[in-house]
Amino acid sequence: MITWEYALLVRRRVPRMHDTGWELTYTWYGPDGQVLDVTPYGDTALAHLNRAGSQGWELASVTEDTSMQGSSELHRYHMKRSRTTGPPRQRIRSSTRAVRRN
Repeated sequence: MITWEYALLVRRRVPRMHDTGWELTYTWYGPDGQVLDVTPYGDTALAHLNRAGSQGWELASVTEDTSMQGSSELHRYHMKRSRTTGPPRQRIRSSTRAVRRN
Protein backbone atom coordinates (compact mmCIF):
# COMPACT_ATOMS: atom_id res chain seq x y z
CA MET A 1 0.00 0.00 0.00
CA ILE A 2 1.33 3.45 -0.88
CA THR A 3 0.74 6.37 1.43
CA TRP A 4 1.87 9.95 0.96
CA GLU A 5 3.66 12.44 3.13
CA TYR A 6 3.58 16.15 2.43
CA ALA A 7 5.87 19.12 2.93
CA LEU A 8 5.85 22.78 2.04
CA LEU A 9 8.57 25.06 0.67
CA VAL A 10 7.73 28.75 1.14
CA ARG A 11 9.50 31.51 -0.78
CA ARG A 12 9.19 35.03 0.62
CA ARG A 13 10.43 38.29 -0.84
CA VAL A 14 10.96 40.65 2.06
CA PRO A 15 12.68 44.02 2.59
CA ARG A 16 16.31 43.74 3.65
CA MET A 17 16.96 44.52 7.29
CA HIS A 18 20.28 46.40 7.00
CA ASP A 19 20.31 47.50 3.37
CA THR A 20 18.03 48.80 0.68
CA GLY A 21 16.25 46.43 -1.66
CA TRP A 22 14.76 42.99 -1.27
CA GLU A 23 15.91 39.54 -0.29
CA LEU A 24 14.47 36.09 -0.85
CA THR A 25 14.04 33.69 2.04
CA TYR A 26 13.09 30.02 1.85
CA THR A 27 11.48 28.02 4.64
CA TRP A 28 10.89 24.25 4.65
CA TYR A 29 7.92 22.85 6.58
CA GLY A 30 8.54 19.12 6.88
CA PRO A 31 6.03 16.32 7.34
CA ASP A 32 7.18 15.84 10.93
CA GLY A 33 6.36 19.45 11.86
CA GLN A 34 9.94 20.64 11.60
CA VAL A 35 10.42 24.21 10.31
CA LEU A 36 13.81 24.99 8.76
CA ASP A 37 15.29 28.12 7.22
CA VAL A 38 16.84 26.64 4.05
CA THR A 39 17.84 29.97 2.49
CA PRO A 40 21.59 29.14 2.65
CA TYR A 41 21.08 26.07 0.41
CA GLY A 42 20.33 28.10 -2.72
CA ASP A 43 19.35 31.46 -4.10
CA THR A 44 16.59 30.37 -6.48
CA ALA A 45 13.40 28.39 -6.13
CA LEU A 46 14.71 25.93 -8.73
CA ALA A 47 17.77 25.19 -6.60
CA HIS A 48 15.52 24.34 -3.67
CA LEU A 49 13.08 22.31 -5.77
CA ASN A 50 15.93 20.31 -7.33
CA ARG A 51 17.36 19.65 -3.87
CA ALA A 52 13.97 18.42 -2.64
CA GLY A 53 13.58 16.31 -5.80
CA SER A 54 16.89 14.57 -5.12
CA GLN A 55 15.42 13.56 -1.74
CA GLY A 56 12.37 11.97 -3.39
CA TRP A 57 9.96 14.93 -3.17
CA GLU A 58 7.65 15.71 -6.08
CA LEU A 59 6.07 19.10 -6.76
CA ALA A 60 2.31 18.69 -6.31
CA SER A 61 1.16 22.30 -6.73
CA VAL A 62 2.20 25.95 -6.45
CA THR A 63 0.20 28.78 -4.93
CA GLU A 64 0.90 32.48 -4.73
CA ASP A 65 -0.51 34.95 -2.22
CA THR A 66 -1.35 37.92 -4.46
CA SER A 67 -2.62 40.06 -1.58
CA MET A 68 0.96 40.65 -0.48
CA GLN A 69 2.23 42.31 -3.69
CA GLY A 70 4.38 45.39 -3.23
CA SER A 71 5.70 44.91 0.29
CA SER A 72 6.41 41.20 -0.04
CA GLU A 73 5.59 38.16 -2.11
CA LEU A 74 4.70 34.72 -0.93
CA HIS A 75 4.94 31.54 -3.02
CA ARG A 76 4.11 28.11 -1.66
CA TYR A 77 5.49 24.96 -3.28
CA HIS A 78 3.45 21.97 -2.09
CA MET A 79 5.54 18.79 -2.15
CA LYS A 80 4.70 15.12 -1.73
CA ARG A 81 6.53 11.82 -1.75
CA SER A 82 5.41 8.26 -1.38
CA ARG A 83 5.96 6.41 1.82
CA THR A 84 5.69 2.69 1.24
CA THR A 85 4.19 0.65 4.00
CA GLY A 86 3.61 -3.05 4.30
CA PRO A 87 0.31 -4.71 3.49
CA PRO A 88 -2.52 -4.16 5.96
CA ARG A 89 -2.39 -6.46 8.93
CA GLN A 90 -4.86 -9.29 8.78
CA ARG A 91 -6.67 -10.62 11.78
CA ILE A 92 -5.74 -14.13 12.64
CA ARG A 93 -8.67 -16.21 13.74
CA SER A 94 -8.29 -19.51 15.39
CA SER A 95 -9.93 -22.35 13.53
CA THR A 96 -10.49 -24.25 16.75
CA ARG A 97 -12.74 -23.10 19.56
CA ALA A 98 -11.77 -23.51 23.12
CA VAL A 99 -13.88 -26.14 24.79
CA ARG A 100 -14.87 -25.59 28.38
CA ARG A 101 -14.37 -28.65 30.51
CA ASN A 102 -15.57 -29.10 34.03
